[in-house]
Parts: sequence; C-alpha cells; structure tokens
Amino acid sequence: MGWIDQILIVPIVLPLVTGAILLLFDERRHVLKAMINVISTLALTLVALVLLNLADAPPADANAATTGVYLLGNWAAPFGIVLVLDRLSALMLMLTSVLASAALVFSLARWHRSGPHFHTLFQLLLMGLNGAFLTGDLFNLFVFFEVLLAASYGLVLYGSGALRVKTGLHYIVINLAGASLFLIGVSLIYGVTGTLNMADLAVRIPEVAENDRMLLQAGAAILGVAFLIKAGMWPLGFWLPNAYMAAAAPVAAIFAILSKVGIYVILRLSLLLFGADAGASSGFGGSWLLFGGMATIVFGAIGVLASQAMGRLAGFYLLVSSGTLLAAIGTESITVTSGALYYMVSSTLAISAFFLLIELIERAQNPATNVLAVTMEAYGDDMDEEDIQEEVGVTIPATLAVLGSCFAGCALLLAGLPPLSGFIGKFAILSALLNPEGPGQGGSVAGTAWALVTVIILSGLSALIAMTRTGIRAFWAPIDETVPRVRLIEIAPVAMLLFLCFVLTVQGGPAMRYLDATAQSLHAPAHYIRDVLSAPRVPGPGSGAPQ
Repeated sequence: MGWIDQILIVPIVLPLVTGAILLLFDERRHVLKAMINVISTLALTLVALVLLNLADAPPADANAATTGVYLLGNWAAPFGIVLVLDRLSALMLMLTSVLASAALVFSLARWHRSGPHFHTLFQLLLMGLNGAFLTGDLFNLFVFFEVLLAASYGLVLYGSGALRVKTGLHYIVINLAGASLFLIGVSLIYGVTGTLNMADLAVRIPEVAENDRMLLQAGAAILGVAFLIKAGMWPLGFWLPNAYMAAAAPVAAIFAILSKVGIYVILRLSLLLFGADAGASSGFGGSWLLFGGMATIVFGAIGVLASQAMGRLAGFYLLVSSGTLLAAIGTESITVTSGALYYMVSSTLAISAFFLLIELIERAQNPATNVLAVTMEAYGDDMDEEDIQEEVGVTIPATLAVLGSCFAGCALLLAGLPPLSGFIGKFAILSALLNPEGPGQGGSVAGTAWALVTVIILSGLSALIAMTRTGIRAFWAPIDETVPRVRLIEIAPVAMLLFLCFVLTVQGGPAMRYLDATAQSLHAPAHYIRDVLSAPRVPGPGSGAPQ
C-alpha cells in the first residue's frame, strides 16, 4: 500500500500517539505540552484537507472505487473492522479539525493551565471524534463513542466552580445512560442480522424475516435514542444548554461538534440501513425525526427568547440547529439534505465562535448586570430626565469595537440573515422544501413542509430578537462600562471562524456542488456498499494474499 492509502488511519493514530506522549511530561511543562498539542492539531488539519480532496476527486474510471476503505488487520469486510472515507466523513473530519484548532489556540491564553491533562484529554477527544466519523461498523463506532465520551467527561469538568461540577455530573450520568442504550441497540441488531458492518447490514436488512423485523426495528430505535440524546432532540436535550453554558469557553467551542456526532450517525444509518432499498423497513423512523426535529426547533427558539445569559442562549441555539438538521433528515429529500449539510457547517462554525466570544464579552460585565437589566425591563427605569446626561461623540474603545463587530457577525449567522452563509443555508433548505420537484418544476407542497418552513423562519426571528437584545445590553447601553482586556491569541480564533463563514459565503457555489454530491451519494448508497464489501486485502510477501 502507498502512503495515500495509509493516510486514512492517520486521524486516529496521530492523536492517540500524541495523547500518550503528552502523559510522559510533567504537568508543569505547559509550554512544551502546548507546542506538541498545537503541532499535532495542525497536522490533523492538513491531513483532513488532503482527505477532503481525495474524497472529492473523480474516480479513474466508471468501475473504480469512489469510497476509500482501510482494512484494519487486513481482514476483508464484513469479518474485519474497516475505516471508510467518503464525502460526508471527510467533511466532518475537516470541520472537527478547524474547530479544534480554534479552541486550542484560544485555550493557550490561560485555560490550558487551569487543570491537569488538558492537552491529553483534548487529543483523545479528537481521536474519538475522528474514529466515529471514519468507522464502517457499529462495534467500532461504540468503541470510539466511548473514547470521545470519556475524554469529554474530563473536559466538561475542567476548571473549577460548583455550577460546572453540578452540570458536569448531569452530563456524565445522561451520557452514560446513552452509552448503555447504544450497547443494547447494537446487541439487538447483531442478534437479528449476525453482523455489525454497516455495508453488510444494508445488504441483510431487506432479507430479515418478518418474525425478526420487530426486534430489528426495536434495536434500531434504541440505538437511535442513544444518538438523539447526543444530538439534543426534544425532550432528550434538556441537559445540553446548562452543560455547555457552564463548560470552559474552549471546551464549549469544541463541544459544538459533539452534537453533530449524533446527527452524523443518524444521517448515515437512516439512509444506508433504512433507505429506499431496505424493503419493509424502508423509511423507518423518518416521521419521528421530522416531527421531533420541529419540536426541538420550537423548544430551542423558546429557550433562546427566554435566555438572559449568553451561554444559555448559545446552548439553546445549538438545539435549534440540531432540530433543523433532524427535521431535514426526516424529509428524506436529496435537495433538503444538501442544504442541511451547508447549514450544518455554517451553524457549527458560528456557534463555536459565539461560545469563544461570550467569555471575552462577559469579562466587561458584573455578574449582577443581567439581573439588573431584566429588572429594569420589567419595572422600568425610575431615573429623572434631569439625571440623564447626553454624551455626544463618545469614542468607542477599540476592544469593544472589535468584539461588537464579531458579535454582529455571529448575530447575522445565527439568525440566518443575508449576506452571510447562515442565510444561504436556510434559504437552500426552504427552497428545497417549497420546490419538492426541483426549481421551476412546480408540484404541491406537503403540510409538513409548510410547518417546517414556518418554524425555521420563526426560529430565525427569535434568534434575531434575542441577539439584538443581548447586543444592546452588552455594547450599546451597558450598565457596567468596563472595557475588557482581550489578547490577540483569544480574538484571533473567533475572527478565523467568522472568516471561514465568509469564505463559505463567497465560495457558496463550489461548496454546494460538493454537498449536492454528498447528498446524492448518501441517498444512493450502492457504491458505498460495493466499495466496502469488495475492498481487496493487501497481498502478503511472496504470495497472492496474506495467510
């Protein structure tokens, strides 16, 4: 095998080795450990970029494989464990590495010194995330899921404070319950089908006997609940806003991708195992995703309007993002899926930037400021007109100007207003819902599509109202006018994430082309199944095949 074939395993092996090496150094050597972590994370970003280009490269001929397959242990599927690279997994790897780079650079200002083993936990989290996106079988998915959860347990408790410990323990208990459901669901599926390879499951599920189909669907439903907990679907996502609000800023920023693990697995398995070729199980769970996603959007929008703290606002908007994606998956439409993928990338980048920005803004605020602001809104301001002194031509400090500009960018992205990528993603989803037969083809629009369009628009309106209210309190009419001290190493990651959203806007055409191809391959997984099950083993030395 050439290096181009071996690179598929690098996103898993590199953070594993880096995490182990970091354990060899004393915790007081912060600079050395930070340098090792940064080098490894930047290398992962370069590898993810290479894999993204490989996944998008056209095949040499019509019969060539369009999916990269790595046989661990050189055992052919379905008997051996495989890693699989396609457009969707390559996209998730790239998104993970970008968020990791931003969160890590931000943490170098102070957070990486606030507790033990931050850099090791960070690398193990990346290993679990990359493995979950690359694996081609459910058992290995469970292994990587446990690795990323174990690392996230340490990171969610990282730092100090009673609130962080309380919400962190809630996070741990709920995710342990989700992992248990995962194991139960996988066991039921294996008991019925005799395999855990995803491609092999897609072949065997249509052939499952009617007597066993209910048990198969029960296992799939339990497995789905485990990932819907992680995705935050209502009513399973009640824990998410508080946990993310209390987490350290760089931890919350990288955790923005954790809910997308649940979205990724649900999207992958629903179309691969229960797509159009699944026989009697075709479309299983689709309506639950559609209506559950809409309920999640409504719940998140109400939470966004009710939130007074910026951390809770970001957490509830993460639920709005998850609900939009789940409802889009439930429509089972190729064009809706491609628009949802674009929206996923844009919203994840924006939410991660907002989590980082929140800490910088809140440095200028007294903890009692929000409470006082709410009281003044509810009961009015009793100041006499004579006490009001109008100031004309007051210069805004440069720090507040930069923070305010970044906040405005986040507001535009989260509310889905033009001209940034948040608007393009929502417009792509709405356009696909209102044109089910394609642009200019007409066709009737289903009632559920109108309902989804309505809740998506209203969720954008709620985000606009909440962000405007928060921006006025923080920048336009603050009660406490302290100017925060912000370092370049802290504001640079926020600016980078927002700049990537701008690039995504400018390069909307090439991005949508890639995501259209991704959606088409997900809805027609025949090539994926063929490439995984027919991947050849590497010949051993002196023989045609390994012994």
